[in-house]
Amino acid sequence: MSTPPTAGGHGWRIGTLSGVPVYLGRSWVLVALLVAALFGPTVARVVPQLGWGAYVVALAFAGLLLLSVLVHEAAHALVAQRVGFRVSRVVADFWGGHTAHDGTGGTPGRSAAVAVVGPLSNGVLALLGWGLTGALAEGGVPWLLAYAFTAANAFVAVFNIIPGLPLDGGFLLEALVWRLTGNRHLGTLVAGWFGRLVVVLLVLWALLPALLEGRSLGLTRVLWVGVIALFLWQGASAAVRLGRSGLVVSRRRVGDVARPVGVVPLDAAVGEVDWDARPLWVVVDGTGAPVGLVDPGTLQGLDGQARGGATVAALTVRLPVGWTVTLSAEDPLDRAVEVMRASGSGVVGLVGHDGRPWGVVLVDDVAARRARPAPS
Repeated sequence: MSTPPTAGGHGWRIGTLSGVPVYLGRSWVLVALLVAALFGPTVARVVPQLGWGAYVVALAFAGLLLLSVLVHEAAHALVAQRVGFRVSRVVADFWGGHTAHDGTGGTPGRSAAVAVVGPLSNGVLALLGWGLTGALAEGGVPWLLAYAFTAANAFVAVFNIIPGLPLDGGFLLEALVWRLTGNRHLGTLVAGWFGRLVVVLLVLWALLPALLEGRSLGLTRVLWVGVIALFLWQGASAAVRLGRSGLVVSRRRVGDVARPVGVVPLDAAVGEVDWDARPLWVVVDGTGAPVGLVDPGTLQGLDGQARGGATVAALTVRLPVGWTVTLSAEDPLDRAVEVMRASGSGVVGLVGHDGRPWGVVLVDDVAARRARPAPS
């Protein structure tokens, strides 16, 4: 059953899928406008009698792209649930979309199954679109939409299977290395480096031929290549850092890298908190659940009047559902790293068995430990 769309930290909630909330990111509005601006002229050229209606058709194509993204992410979510993972949300946004799930207790086979169904779902959509294209009269609006839908899904299916993180093919490569070596962290590191290689090859493929032939590079192409390359490079680099840090965590304990924190209510007045008492603060809601962090350094930009009238909520960096875990200082660090991997936030909140937050683990702190010998 669907629920009414609501605005939240991940965007507008547009429904549920097998109990998992589905969100439409606010950035998708920008996607729709970009698609209309870029695809509209093509529609006008193919069907010139439409006039400005060509941009309405282009917006309809943006809706078809959204459908493709949701099908892709739904495939990830349903298979993740099927293999026993806890799925917290599905989001469609500017970068396409993502499905957040806790992969704790995963195996190479389970990880590969979750990864591969995304591109496969786009492949199925491409085949359906191809069949529909052949049944429609060429040159009309329905044919053009079916053709563009087919091409887009075929591209996503092929591109997403390339073996490099953060693409789905990168998770397949990670699972393969994990299966062969028994070390998931090594798989993450290898797939991250392959992801960086993919970025370099993508930029060379997109820009080098024109440069060698002396042709000018279109601004649109440069911008798109730059945006995609930046996104992929950031994801690949995050995987490299996580893989490196993961290689040393098996002999570490949570207390080796945990940072102490203070605890402050979301509705507390900024001026009433002794921010110097702790380097970081975990913010809790009315039920006592941790919802985010405050770095006291952010207060430097606030004058006395602003501090007096603001609540902690205004300073809070909200973190995704599932960013906390119940652990003690003596527990192995692997569990915290798994939660970090699942949430994608780069920080894990540590909650004691009494339910009270007591620390955080930051991805940079875990990575910094890799050069130090682990205690014997």
